[in-house]
Amino acid sequence: MMELKRRLARLLVEKSYREGDFVLASGRRSDYYFDCRVTALHAEGSWLIGSLFNDMLKGLDIKGVGGMTLGADPLVSATTVISHEQGRPLHGLLVRKEAKGHGTGQYVEGLGNFNAGDHVAMLEDVVTTGGSLLNACHRVTDAGLNIVAVCTILDREEGGREKLREAGYELLALFTRAELVALAR
Repeated sequence: MMELKRRLARLLVEKSYREGDFVLASGRRSDYYFDCRVTALHAEGSWLIGSLFNDMLKGLDIKGVGGMTLGADPLVSATTVISHEQGRPLHGLLVRKEAKGHGTGQYVEGLGNFNAGDHVAMLEDVVTTGGSLLNACHRVTDAGLNIVAVCTILDREEGGREKLREAGYELLALFTRAELVALAR
């Protein structure tokens, strides 16, 4: 798996890392930005992300994975497809930022593949403060599912891990910023 992590680190730095002056979703300013969607929507990047998340989750008794749309959409898709290939099918959930304005008016898509109380893992591309991931977690637990893991591609190490821990979740990260930069070399 370490070789897959190196390949993903190189792709992330090549495709998704930008330096400059950015305002993050948390409202904080940063001198760098990771747009992980570029890598997650790249054929090899998607395969690597799905493979590495499946490896991270292999010891957990879960029925599926979910995350906040739009950032987690390709992560959930990659992880579910690879899970099926590996003979351990995981279903997907997508959490809307706003309730659906028509039909069922729900926040969470994909619930028809789950039963109340099922265990799931939540996926995120980048964690800074953890606010977006916590919001998605609340929506999923409100829908009757149990979250047993929260996972991210990149932990920016800016307080998100601690905020998630306070809420009762342990963050599993494929990379911290330092690990990503080191592995990409």
